[in-house]
Amino acid sequence: MSEFINWTGELSVGIEEIDEQHKVLVNLINKMHTAIEEHHGSDVVSEILSELADYTKIHFAVEESLMRILGYPGYEDHKEIHDELLNNVLELQKKVAFGKTAISFELMHFLKSWLSKHILEEDMQYSGFFVAAGAKPELKSKSWIKRLWGS
Repeated sequence: MSEFINWTGELSVGIEEIDEQHKVLVNLINKMHTAIEEHHGSDVVSEILSELADYTKIHFAVEESLMRILGYPGYEDHKEIHDELLNNVLELQKKVAFGKTAISFELMHFLKSWLSKHILEEDMQYSGFFVAAGAKPELKSKSWIKRLWGS
C-alpha cells in the first residue's frame, strides 16, 4: 500500500528538528488514511485525529518559540495562520466526535493539502531566516536548541 503523503526533500525546511516534526505529522496523516482505507472504524480514526491535533499544538509551539527566540519578523502573521489551522483541526475533531461529519477521504484530502500547503508556502518563508540566525541544518536539533536557550 502506498503512502497517502510521501515525504520528499521538497518538504524539507532544512532544519532537522522541524523536518522531524513535519515527518511525524505526515506519518499521522498516513496512519489515519490507512485506518480509513482498511475500515478500522470511527473510534480508531478519532483517536488518530486526536493524536494529530495534540501533536500539531506541540509542533506549532516549537516553531513559534523558535520564531520569538530568533526574532523572526513574520512571527505574528505565521502565528495567526497556525491559530487558524489549529482551529480548523479542532473543529474537525469536534464534528467527528459528535457525528456531524463523516470520516472520509474528503477529510484526508483536506489534511493533506493543509499540511503540504502550510509547509511549502508558509514554513519555507522562515527556513532561510532560521538558518542565517544560527539554526544550522547540519547540527542535531537538540544541540542548536540548547544553544539558543542557553542550556
